[in-house]
Amino acid sequence: MEWTGARYADCPTVQAELWVDAPATRVWAVVADVGRMPSMSKELFAVEWQDGATGPAVGHRFVGRSRHAAFGEWATTSTVVECAEPQVLAWAVGDPGTPSAVWRFTLEPCGRGTLLREWMRMGPGRSGLSVAIDRMPDKEQKIVFVRMREFESAIVRTLGAIKECVEAGA
Repeated sequence: MEWTGARYADCPTVQAELWVDAPATRVWAVVADVGRMPSMSKELFAVEWQDGATGPAVGHRFVGRSRHAAFGEWATTSTVVECAEPQVLAWAVGDPGTPSAVWRFTLEPCGRGTLLREWMRMGPGRSGLSVAIDRMPDKEQKIVFVRMREFESAIVRTLGAIKECVEAGA
């Protein structure tokens, strides 16, 4: 696990990786099925492709619906900003020019399997976290730290769920 950044303006990032005992094409089939992600998440509970899209391609958009005990429920629109099957899938949350977050999966052949990485960057665009920081600017570093730890846990859980799904042949 790798984590960098202390303040929101630093655009902190977090990344984790996991080896999956399957070729990248099989791992990609799960990663690229964004509609499956709610089953692997504590926060995200629904995903819906927009504008007739049914899967990822650069420029395709989807709405994700999430909930969190401290933030309530919200919806965000994400735009696929990188899509190279079966190596990388990334999307920007909100305005792709100044996203509130960017999420990226990379798949790298490794022996007889695949090294799967998930990475996320917070900011530079405003998010729900920005509201909390505006209310308590003296606690910004703690707010960012806590949220990044939540993202870290979510990434580890998602990678584990993808590994389990792929290796079970689902």
